Amino acid sequence: MLWVKAFHIVFIASWFAGLFYLPRIYVNLAQQSDPAVQSCLLGMARRLYRFMTLLAVPAVLLGLWLYVGYGIGLGPGNGWMHGKLALVLLIVGYHHACGVMLRKFEQGRNTRSHTFYRWFNEVPVLLLVLVVVLVVVKPF
Repeated sequence: MLWVKAFHIVFIASWFAGLFYLPRIYVNLAQQSDPAVQSCLLGMARRLYRFMTLLAVPAVLLGLWLYVGYGIGLGPGNGWMHGKLALVLLIVGYHHACGVMLRKFEQGRNTRSHTFYRWFNEVPVLLLVLVVVLVVVKPF
């Protein structure tokens, strides 16, 4: 079980690195008018999104393995797990929203400002803090 838990943490940390950085690329894309620079940034965003998705899949699967296979968070007194699972769904939704935004940038249909993306970039930080607090402190 400790190997599964260790790799779960590694994949989550790696996935979140992408979730922290991709919106920063969007900030630059929203500010950029030079087509050559936009093309470069779009290429970076595309590759990062693909890589993040490859990291997200084992992170989620290993988490499910810990939950279903080893019973971590199952049974009475594990309300924290319900909160964590809800937050994981929000994180997956955030990941999906990043993909939708990427497609809009690729199609030249972005209507949001760099300020929006700066605020959007803060969401995964808050989600990660909440998940870590739930898992470590287990408040309910």
